[in-house]
Amino acid sequence: MCEIYGFSGACERELKSDLRQFYSHSSEHPNGWGLALFNKNNTEYLKEECRADKSRLLNDRLKRPIRAKNALAHIRLATIGNEEYDNCHPFLSVDNSGRTWTLIHNGTVFESEKLNKYVFLQKGETDSERILLYIVDSVNKKSAQLGRELTDEERFALLDKIVRNSSPKNKLNLLIFDGSILYAHTNFRNSLYFRVDESGVTFSTQPLSKGIWENVPFTTLLGYKNGEFLFKGTNHGNEYFFDPSAYEPLYMAYSGL
Repeated sequence: MCEIYGFSGACERELKSDLRQFYSHSSEHPNGWGLALFNKNNTEYLKEECRADKSRLLNDRLKRPIRAKNALAHIRLATIGNEEYDNCHPFLSVDNSGRTWTLIHNGTVFESEKLNKYVFLQKGETDSERILLYIVDSVNKKSAQLGRELTDEERFALLDKIVRNSSPKNKLNLLIFDGSILYAHTNFRNSLYFRVDESGVTFSTQPLSKGIWENVPFTTLLGYKNGEFLFKGTNHGNEYFFDPSAYEPLYMAYSGL
């Protein structure tokens, strides 16, 4: 599939060592890479439809300091969707309040009728982009009902419901940043780890070289703010089990067969 990386801290931290190790896995995930860095006064987004360790853009960026308070990174192994820029993560969408949502995904959505209409609205071809469009659409609808912007607690509760209802039969390893909260979720065993230290919390598909890594709590949405654990959602219990035959209908649909 893909690999994902995320960081949330109380202050900016140098991430170059982690990112070099993370992107070194790109030989097994050669179909694109992405990086999003979030600081108080600026946000930086980079992505390309090429193998990360072959990218001149990424190599040049890794030569300079990479400090961020929050960060997301992704390397892509394409299952559905061509090797194109618009299919690379992270995906961005802005809600009606002006809040920018950023999502990276390691997994596949096999069943979700609620995502179907976003096929005609997305820029690329991936189910991951459709997840983000659905989330932002849901945030906008909830905000319109209340007549105001959602609080941290209300945004987390809404995402908890979306993830819980979307998780049956789908692989949803997700890292999402809404400009305030970093959300993390996994429902595929031993495929997302986290490390907590004095600088904050780090997530990665594979343990990186430094620190003690543990499995992310399973089938449960988590929320972190400024590196601190803030919210824990419902344990929905919808574990994903790999089934190669489940991909065949997706390949046929994508190929127009």
